[in-house]
Amino acid sequence: MPRKAVAARRVAAMLAAGIAEGRAVATMIEPVTVPLWLFVAIGAFALWSVLDRLLIPSTRWFLRGRVNRLIGRINRRLDIEIKPFQLTRRQVLIDRLLYDPQVVMAAAEYARAGNMPADAAMVRARRYASKIVPAFNAYFYFRIGYGLARGLARALYRVRMGYADADALAAVPSDATVVFVMNHRSNMDYVLVAFLAADRTALSYAVGEWARIWPLQQLIRAMGAYFVRRNSNDPLYRRVLERYVHMATEAGVAQAMYPEGGLTRDGKLRPPRLGLLDYALKSFDPAGTRDVVFVPVGINYDRVLEDRTQLRAGDADAKRVGGWQAFRVTARFWGRNVGQMIRGRWFRFGYACVNFGTPVSARAWLATNTPDSGGDLRRLDKDARFAVIDRLGGDLMRAIGAVVPVLPVSLVSSVLLDATEPMDELGLKAAASDRMEALQAAGAKLYLPRADRDYAIHVGLRMLTLRRLVAVDDNGLYAAVAAERPLLTYYANAIAHLRPTGADPAMDAR
Repeated sequence: MPRKAVAARRVAAMLAAGIAEGRAVATMIEPVTVPLWLFVAIGAFALWSVLDRLLIPSTRWFLRGRVNRLIGRINRRLDIEIKPFQLTRRQVLIDRLLYDPQVVMAAAEYARAGNMPADAAMVRARRYASKIVPAFNAYFYFRIGYGLARGLARALYRVRMGYADADALAAVPSDATVVFVMNHRSNMDYVLVAFLAADRTALSYAVGEWARIWPLQQLIRAMGAYFVRRNSNDPLYRRVLERYVHMATEAGVAQAMYPEGGLTRDGKLRPPRLGLLDYALKSFDPAGTRDVVFVPVGINYDRVLEDRTQLRAGDADAKRVGGWQAFRVTARFWGRNVGQMIRGRWFRFGYACVNFGTPVSARAWLATNTPDSGGDLRRLDKDARFAVIDRLGGDLMRAIGAVVPVLPVSLVSSVLLDATEPMDELGLKAAASDRMEALQAAGAKLYLPRADRDYAIHVGLRMLTLRRLVAVDDNGLYAAVAAERPLLTYYANAIAHLRPTGADPAMDAR
């Protein structure tokens, strides 16, 4: 066959192949129809892949850099730095707590006692650990939480920091674990102390189960607080809580505790509950590098938001109210206050004052009070250890009671309750002035607004008359309203232990 014919056939074959391939490609690029739900799922998956691989890592890097710079600036101005323990990822802390040898041993004993698989006991321990461990966020604490606490505290009260043993506080070693121990008068205590202590440290609170509601629970966790289930008899839960408190104390985390274990019901200081104190010191090594230092804090208010609620809770004969009625009372209270604000007739709830007392070194106190064991509680059995912790709790409550501020409302309430007949303003001021001198002679810490005794008495009297706890007749004579004497007693009890004839607050219920 001639070469030209062969070449022509080859060209024709190539053209045919090209035409066939073109038809196949055309067939392949024809539109494909898919259901809308499948298209949305594919798009969401693609978007998540882009976020997960590109945007989220870069955003984390950017935010981590900003947070680290913020922590660096904060640590330079804080007296007590934020500890690495507080910055550790929450899941890491949960795992450390869960696999603590003592927790593992407690879970094994719990499983044997309950005749359950060991894995089930560990699952329960993990659930307890997840409920207890906080999720501290330095940015939230100092940029958002501090602003909210300051705004709320100043909106409701004239906030004052009264007495502070500055020299003793400055002498606390920088590597010590500082534990602020305070009386518990109101749920505002958390807000008030966090606000006033924010230039010193970031506090980790022990908060009751009442706060485990959305979204309050998440906010409290971000502030570094950990939840405590009061009166729990579950041995596994108590061991998990104990080991967390030990871990935080050993790591030097600054903490805030209420030794009373709950709000005062009658205004008096309550005897201490020993659980958290025992957890903090049970494994304390007095020869170690880190001391535990307790700072007594005294708090008082001219008006406690929960005063009537606490009085009712402490009265066994009082009629119990349901949740809906409690909500209505609360809504009516705040509605009335908002109405007074709108009309320009609203006054803040008086003064809220915090005093900081002389620190108590656990190492020094144990060395003095447990010489036989060399100040080491680990050498004592449970009963002997609790006896020591009980004495320490009593000493701390006495130290707290000594720095509870004397505020105008508590002062005037105590004078009016002691009066046998109505008093005019001049006689009331004379009696209150004598009471001030007696309290000062006994070592009490008075807060005098504007450093003026006369003004302090006037402020207290005005608060009580505005609340209709004190009545004034046509002759200008003041007297306690009979139906409101329990509430006046509640405020007078805040300083009853400071009077020369007052009872010892730590021994009051023993």
